[in-house]
Amino acid sequence: MFNSSKFNPKYFLLTGLPGLEALYPWFIFPFCSIYLMALVGNSLVLAVIRKNTILHQPMYLFLAMLAFAELGVSASTLPTVLGIFLFGANEICFEACLLQMFSIHSFSIMESGVLLAMSVDRFVAIYKPLRYTAILTRSRISAAGATLGLKSVMLMFPLPFLLKRLPFCGHNVLSHSYCLHSDLIQLPCGDTHPNSILGLCIVTSTFGLDSLLIVLSYVLILYTVLGITSGEGRRKALNTCVSHICAVLVYYVPMISVALVHRFVKHAAPAIRLLLANVYLLVPPVLNPIIYSVKTKQIRQGLIQLFLPRKQ
Repeated sequence: MFNSSKFNPKYFLLTGLPGLEALYPWFIFPFCSIYLMALVGNSLVLAVIRKNTILHQPMYLFLAMLAFAELGVSASTLPTVLGIFLFGANEICFEACLLQMFSIHSFSIMESGVLLAMSVDRFVAIYKPLRYTAILTRSRISAAGATLGLKSVMLMFPLPFLLKRLPFCGHNVLSHSYCLHSDLIQLPCGDTHPNSILGLCIVTSTFGLDSLLIVLSYVLILYTVLGITSGEGRRKALNTCVSHICAVLVYYVPMISVALVHRFVKHAAPAIRLLLANVYLLVPPVLNPIIYSVKTKQIRQGLIQLFLPRKQ
């Protein structure tokens, strides 16, 4: 009845896993466990770095920024994802949807930027090891963190206002368990070209550019490592990059997989595509604390001291 009329929606309907509604009770424990691991894991990383002054070094300060961004992503998606699977609550008001969209994308942009900063950190550590702390000072790292946070907010700031000005024509069903800009711009019946162009510019200037610069950083790192005469020195230099390489793969591989499935696997069941989309946002916050805890001795020791403090 609304096909020919324009209206401003009060609510959007989120989508869980179509066709698998009867199995939702089986998804409760996995999703709750994943969110618990993401929130607790990243909170512990932040607590360890904050408590141990010996970890107030560039590499660990950037790791703290990454944990903060991943906490933001997890906290942004948690209310609607768990609301759907725990209570079957798939409605979200327009303003809350815009806020969730803004939060998810802002923290995702920040996460990508921090991964780029960490690749630069590894390059400086290998290329100029003696001047590492002199180049990456606390003030410069603080400025980099503030810049990344401000950039992510400023890039996303216009999008909610551009969406709110548009008229909607009856269709208010979103195709994910949370609000994304790519979903929302499919619903208005007005001119969405400004939204699409700005969204494309944001994706290109953040995820696209960041990934290219990360690859360039590792090309320079590899070139520098090959110039080290000692085989043991080359091994140690590359070993310092393992955790970051894993973090980059954990972030970009699910993202690329979701994009490929949506673009080329048209016959895939909607539930499969939506499950992959949830995995894309949930996997990095879960795995990165585990990766850095396993591969980084200082983080492991900090966790042990946090739970088993030495008696004075």
